[in-house]
Amino acid sequence: MKKVRVLLSETYDPWFNLATEDWIFREMDPKSDTLFLWRNDNTVVIGRYQNPWDECNLKAMERDNVKLARRQSGGGAVYHDLGNTNFTFLSGRKDYDKEANSKIIINALRRFGIHAETSGRNDILVEGKKISGSAYKLTSDRAFHHGTLLIDAALTKIADYLTPEKKKLLSKGISSVQSRVANLSEFAPDISHEALCDAIIESFFEAKGTRCDIEILDHETLKRIPHLSSYFQQLSAWEWRFGKTPEFTYRLKERFEWGSIDLHIDTKGGLIREVSIFSDCLKPDMVEKLIETLPGVRYDSIEIAERVSSLMDELPSAHQELEDVARWLEQAIGDA
Repeated sequence: MKKVRVLLSETYDPWFNLATEDWIFREMDPKSDTLFLWRNDNTVVIGRYQNPWDECNLKAMERDNVKLARRQSGGGAVYHDLGNTNFTFLSGRKDYDKEANSKIIINALRRFGIHAETSGRNDILVEGKKISGSAYKLTSDRAFHHGTLLIDAALTKIADYLTPEKKKLLSKGISSVQSRVANLSEFAPDISHEALCDAIIESFFEAKGTRCDIEILDHETLKRIPHLSSYFQQLSAWEWRFGKTPEFTYRLKERFEWGSIDLHIDTKGGLIREVSIFSDCLKPDMVEKLIETLPGVRYDSIEIAERVSSLMDELPSAHQELEDVARWLEQAIGDA
């Protein structure tokens, strides 16, 4: 009989949960089938190849203390709060079966009188509305399939954090596709995260024909498992969440009392790679310094503004112009 494993996270930290998923995936026995259940609080999770500056309203997220996480798999951006239940199925690659995994979820929902079906994409629908989206990752010998189930999520928050004001940003990343969504509570008012997890676990055991003890995880687990702690540090770092962004070009244009600035920023790995500036400003030394000094800076509104301001001592005659540019870039990039 095949070995099974069930893990349940009791922390709402997205970086911990995604690190746990990564740890299980890398170190699991590929001959076993594993189920991991978890949920995040106030988080936007983007796909591996997405651009957070293009997908997210980062200024609103910072204002509302919403975390940004980047997962290992592809797919679009999603908003998580405690009204979401997340599932991950992990197995050996030759045993990977997305349809069988979806059937486990569908059978679990039937326990609440909810009749769901899979769609042509990686979604599960109820009465034509999306209640679950998923993504997957495959390697030579193992695979995982994970997704989110909307129980009582604050759906209006999706518009707050996933619909930034569109600028002239030309991204090579993968853009999200918006769908009609609904909460499971619309179809079963008494459904809860705990009850749904119990139902999924039972459906999983039934599908596999065997049972096991449930492993409970929390932040104390980091202290006991060094590799898990290492994955947590990686996934919570700026270099992963922002630095893994595909190349993109950002254009900003503004007119000041002293002249106009037409700024083109090319980035790679979340860092400014090259800057072009077209300007009728009467201080070409300032323009040249901006072109020289911005490459290598993180594509971050505060860091860019600080780098521009740092030129004031070197170019005292352009103090006002640099102050104007720093204020403008902090505001313009922060609003992107």
